[in-house]
Amino acid sequence: MAPARPFWKGHLKLSLVSCPIALYTGTSSTERVSFRQINKKTGNRLRQQLIDDVTHELVEGENKGRGYEYARNAYILVDDDELDALAVESKHTIEIDSFVPREQIDQRYLDTPYYITPDGQVGQDAFAVIREAMRGKGMVALGRVVLAKRERVIMLEPWEKGLTATTLRYPYEIRDAKEYFDDIPNVKVEPDMLKLAQHILQSKATDFDPSQFVDRYEEAVVAMLKKKQAGVTVPRERATPRPQNAVNLMEVLRRSIAQEKAASTPRKKDRKRIEGQGEMLLPIAGKTGKQAAAKPAERASARRENAG
Repeated sequence: MAPARPFWKGHLKLSLVSCPIALYTGTSSTERVSFRQINKKTGNRLRQQLIDDVTHELVEGENKGRGYEYARNAYILVDDDELDALAVESKHTIEIDSFVPREQIDQRYLDTPYYITPDGQVGQDAFAVIREAMRGKGMVALGRVVLAKRERVIMLEPWEKGLTATTLRYPYEIRDAKEYFDDIPNVKVEPDMLKLAQHILQSKATDFDPSQFVDRYEEAVVAMLKKKQAGVTVPRERATPRPQNAVNLMEVLRRSIAQEKAASTPRKKDRKRIEGQGEMLLPIAGKTGKQAAAKPAERASARRENAG
């Protein structure tokens, strides 16, 4: 069942074919532990207020507006209804401009994911035609849409019975990698070292499985909150990693391989590994076997209970 409130409603258009659609946000941060700003003396929650930068007087909500600074401390006042009146077709319609190979899109341009569904019974056939025309071709559609008072380039591709949409960043939003990488020296890697490193890589190779991702920092925060709620004193000293002694890189690589072999060698009491079963991408610290095997939804429910 689709969420009750879409983020955006409009039409999807390919040439003369169009259909009403609803766009929903594809991610959520509600499962994260969040903090409020409080008064440390009273324990009460703090509220932010708007203060005039010149008069230093409190500004009420009805006097809050937006303005464009065209010179220092000089602004052009712009009302919301003036922005809403702008005649830009992408405010109400995602028109597909072109189709491009998915592999050609630089991953740095990918921004925010969304889901697109048909909006009502009207246009179901047109939606299916547009969706199936792209499926299996390795192509994605590029269009434009106005979201949060800004026109964004958006990438569409089939996903199950619907479409996924990902907003793309503009070129001026992407920093030039040369600014960061040009000063890295050209190091010639010894063949033997490279071979050892590749062996380590191969020993850790597995299939991508996001269900194995665990936010260990958040789990530590939840554990700390539970201790504080129970009146247990928690440490305040920051844990610092022990400095690494300068050693021979080749020796480190050999020790890494030995460590990986030892970790992958099953003990007698361990169950035999199922053929074709991949290793977990990330370790699950502090989890019992039952918790580690829990489904993502079950783990999310457990996190909510822990946070409460």
